[in-house]
Amino acid sequence: MMMKGEMWSNLGSTMAAIMFMYAMFRQYFPPQLQDYIFRYSKKLSNLMYPYIHVTFDEFTGERMSRSEAFSAIQNYLSGKSSAYAKRLKADIVKNSQSLVLSMDYGEEITDEFNGVKVWWAASRSTPKTQQFSFYPASDEKRFYILKFHKRDREFITGTYLNHVLQQGKAIAADKRQRKLYSNSGGQGGPGYRSSSWTHVVFEHPATFDTLAMDEKKKQEIKKDLVKFSKGKEYYAKIGKAWKRGYLLYGPPGTGKSTMISAMANFLNYDVYDLELTTVKNNVELRRLLIETSNKSIIVIEDIDCSLDLTGQREKTKKKDESEEKVDPISKKAKEEEIKKDSEVTLSGLLNFIDGLWSACGGERIIVFTTNHVEKLDPALIRRGRMDKHIEMSYCRFEAFKVLAMNYLDIDSHPLFGEIGRLLEETDMTPADVAENLMLKSDDDDENETCLKNLIEALEAAKEEARKKAEEEASLKAKKEEKEEKEKEQSVEEDVKQDTLMSAKEVKENGVIH
Repeated sequence: MMMKGEMWSNLGSTMAAIMFMYAMFRQYFPPQLQDYIFRYSKKLSNLMYPYIHVTFDEFTGERMSRSEAFSAIQNYLSGKSSAYAKRLKADIVKNSQSLVLSMDYGEEITDEFNGVKVWWAASRSTPKTQQFSFYPASDEKRFYILKFHKRDREFITGTYLNHVLQQGKAIAADKRQRKLYSNSGGQGGPGYRSSSWTHVVFEHPATFDTLAMDEKKKQEIKKDLVKFSKGKEYYAKIGKAWKRGYLLYGPPGTGKSTMISAMANFLNYDVYDLELTTVKNNVELRRLLIETSNKSIIVIEDIDCSLDLTGQREKTKKKDESEEKVDPISKKAKEEEIKKDSEVTLSGLLNFIDGLWSACGGERIIVFTTNHVEKLDPALIRRGRMDKHIEMSYCRFEAFKVLAMNYLDIDSHPLFGEIGRLLEETDMTPADVAENLMLKSDDDDENETCLKNLIEALEAAKEEARKKAEEEASLKAKKEEKEEKEKEQSVEEDVKQDTLMSAKEVKENGVIH
């Protein structure tokens, strides 16, 4: 017992002596000599210490943006932290739909990859002096420290760190919340970080499995989407921006918007719903494109109704102005109205699709929808801009079977034969078919009732189409008859006119032949 007491007494005396000598050293040794001693002491310790430390700060670029590496490491370590760390902290990372568990400050966990062992530690530092900052949490610096043996330097800085970043990004992609964006007409709000886009969580449940379309056509579209999403190296090889255009055209109610939702859910992409009428000019359109993220679908619905992109608008303006020269008040009101209109041009939209600025970023899909494809300028929808044209047609039997499974949970029924025959003879949109298949109650015979209602609706539509065709044929016949009569009257008028002219010439010349 006395030996242990003497040991602690000697240790205390030694520590006190060391502290005294260090205080004397700091107070009386010249600063240049202190720096010289510290520098070479550190070199000596590095020769004896076999480990290397790498620090990953949370913020980069003067704290203006969060480091992607830090976020990827946080996601990568979340699973290992929850399994091995003794102290954890929970947080919701931006764009994530679930909690992310990470090790608390001061904790250290071990990771092993391809037989190489490394150590990760979470840490933070706060300044000793109070500083003024525009950002509330900017005084605290958070970072991860990676420790590994110096013999593994090349493997860690190359293979291992690439593995960590890829895995972390993949985990973030699986957990992130997809969003539906809408342009706010330039009202992004004040501040440095204001954006022209506002968003809500994208929760549309549509998938290709529930999409009313021929199965062969769906598989073709899915195959094309997969090929695009994995085509980064291919697009770089052929020298094209990593983007693809889809034109969805067809009558209203054929599922164009549902198709976009299914594409977004299939690829796990965000959706940007671009309203062209609120875009002031080409410059703002370009800024909107720059602010979109990768892995996104940019949608312009009913593009034939969004803007007059045929060049006729300017002619109309000039004509109106020339007509209103005599009315200054009306002219001024008209000018104010024109100023409020969008000044986006066809040229600006074409540059938006495949101009130089379209290459800023990658993995973007641009989708146009229209009910009247024949109204669109050919330059807007040519291949290379709208690479794939998809016709969203009326409901046929293959699409009906998908709807029957979705709404009634049946894949066969005695009435399917009659419904298939009527669908081939009648044009009815998937939206109208789905409305007739909507269950109104939980009765056991409700499925058959819905199918009978659909048959009645199809027969009524068929009869209406027949009457409409007869009316159109009748109107066409009457129009042709009227045109024929007008033509005969015109010929008679010409003959009569010629006769009168001949009589006039005879009278003037006094000669009768």
